[in-house]
Amino acid sequence: MTVTVRFAPSPTGHIHIGNTRTALFNWLYAKKLNGRFILRFDDTDAERSRQEYADGIARDLAWLGIEPDQTVAQSGRFEHYGAAAEKLKAAGLLYPCYETPEELERRRKIRLSRRLPPVYGREALKLTDAEKSALEAEGRRPHWRFLLPNFADDPFVTSRTEVHWDDVVRGPQTVDLASMSDPVLIRADGTYLYTLPSVVDDIDLGVTHVIRGDDHVTNTGAQIALFRALGAEPPAFGHHNLLTTVSGEGLSKRTGALSVASLRDAGIEPMAVASLAVLIGTSENVAAASSMEELAALFDPTSTSKSAAKFDPAELSGLSRHLIQVMRFSDVRERLAALGIAGDDAEAFWLAVRGNLETVAEAADWWTIVCGKPAKDAVLSDEDRIFVRKAGEFLPQEPWDAETWRVWTAAVKAETGRKGRGLFMPLRIALTGREQGPELAGLLPLLGREETLARLS
Repeated sequence: MTVTVRFAPSPTGHIHIGNTRTALFNWLYAKKLNGRFILRFDDTDAERSRQEYADGIARDLAWLGIEPDQTVAQSGRFEHYGAAAEKLKAAGLLYPCYETPEELERRRKIRLSRRLPPVYGREALKLTDAEKSALEAEGRRPHWRFLLPNFADDPFVTSRTEVHWDDVVRGPQTVDLASMSDPVLIRADGTYLYTLPSVVDDIDLGVTHVIRGDDHVTNTGAQIALFRALGAEPPAFGHHNLLTTVSGEGLSKRTGALSVASLRDAGIEPMAVASLAVLIGTSENVAAASSMEELAALFDPTSTSKSAAKFDPAELSGLSRHLIQVMRFSDVRERLAALGIAGDDAEAFWLAVRGNLETVAEAADWWTIVCGKPAKDAVLSDEDRIFVRKAGEFLPQEPWDAETWRVWTAAVKAETGRKGRGLFMPLRIALTGREQGPELAGLLPLLGREETLARLS
């Protein structure tokens, strides 16, 4: 059977690097096993789901290099969920409940006061048809719970019922169904909660592996029971650790914290995001992979820690900077052209400036400085103005190459006695208008002798 995984975001906001971790775990798992990757939008929440968010998620994944083999929206599959619900009702496994939230909370407190587990007591199963009709006549509408198989004959006498699975990430896992309440699958307004549509989709789409955050571990047992109740063999499950901020707070797409869109807009390289999202919180060293193929070779879900991993944006910036500093011109040619950087000098320019860039977009500033006029970020003292004019007298004749800067400054040093910062800083400011920047040995041949003399004078 072909390995088939899915990433199932709700299009109610921008995905962040924590969501990206889940997407990449699934993508890389499928890539290593020649499998399929499905993008499934869990958009049953009509009020909060937006097409603009769905489009943004697809765009974010494409930026990371993730291209789905299939895209599905739950909003177009309600008839499948209705058919599954009717099947469960016919089997007596989906039953109506009429309690209000206040009534449920009161019962929970009573059970706690009696030192009993705060699980739903299945009181709704005792209602007669007449009692149900009376409640509905009051205006109540039922929510529907899935009857967990955690009893022998009497649903009011539960017994320990273990569900086992060999987790793709965490290894052997066990959940006791007797320790949990029957999950609500359908709300009183008729809308579906996550569980039923998710399980039905996984069955219909042939999902073989469900890889997600470890906040889902406890409900996996109930979902496995639901798969079996619908006559399907459950997929393999894997639960990776979650990412938090440096201060330990969870990431939220509602707040936009560390969203993929914001990282892209900030100029962070996609492979920096992918590398950190996958490798942080694992036994692998966090280093920037240059491609998805390289990252796939490093990816091993079993190396993931069971404790949460703290994400530091500064580390992301460092990885991105490293990728830029070793990036070949052929890899960035089109992006540079979009910035107006093209022509015979484009490659030499890129090799000269890349080691000084935080983002590729910053190259445009240096292109303007090299091909136009110096910046005005720094000024020379009167004494330094005299010095740089004098230095122009020792400029070698063209052609120039990477050695020209060394030859020229050696001659200036011998004549003026200046050295170190006193020698190099005035020349840098005169030629670029900045106190910091790329090595001038690479920029000088791009400026040429005539332009260099003009700037020195």
